[in-house]
This record gives sequence, C-alpha cells and structure tokens, in this order.
Amino acid sequence: MEEALKKWKRPALFALAGALAGLAYYCLVGCSTGGCLITTSPFVTMAYMGIAGWLLSGMLGMDCDERCKKQRIK
Repeated sequence: MEEALKKWKRPALFALAGALAGLAYYCLVGCSTGGCLITTSPFVTMAYMGIAGWLLSGMLGMDCDERCKKQRIK
C-alpha cells in the first residue's frame, strides 16, 4: 500500500500544482471575450493545466534503478 501511495504521490502533486497554476492563469490573464476555449471556464483551465502537470511529472520522474545502470555499463 505504501509503495502505491509513493508511486502516485509525485504525479498527484504535479497535477495539483498544474491545476493551481491554471486557476492563477484564469484569474490573472483569462479571456474576457469568451473566445478562448481553454480559458472560458476556471474548471477547464484547471483541468487542462492539471493534465499538463501530470504529463510533466512523467517526463521528469524517470528514475534509473540498478537494472538501468547495469544496462548502460554493458
């Protein structure tokens, strides 16, 4: 159980940070005319940025274990 929580901790934090960044973007920049699909609603902006944060955590979270190090040596 602890391993599963540890595995999902980083992506969840990145998604939360992305959602908060999306909310900040909506509040500070937003779209006053309603023509922008992503920034018309705070929920859409938060979901979009949350998904972007989750994907970013996958790119930055590639840890190399002992197997990876052994493969590089050969």
